[in-house]
Amino acid sequence: MTDSKAELYAYDLSAASWRKSSASGAEHDCVEIAELPGAGRAIRDSKDPQRTPLRFTAAGWAAFRTGVVTGEL
Repeated sequence: MTDSKAELYAYDLSAASWRKSSASGAEHDCVEIAELPGAGRAIRDSKDPQRTPLRFTAAGWAAFRTGVVTGEL
């Protein structure tokens, strides 16, 4: 399992399969998500895909999702 941020940021995303959020609106202002090794995730702004994506370990992704769902973030 990949648990270090350094490992996640070393992972090459050039061949990553990005998918848009299911909550994406018609104006296409959304995030795209890619799965990383060890159940990590990378997210990027669909309007600016060249910008460096954020990367989360599995635990970090779970905490982020919980914060979004509960309205903390």
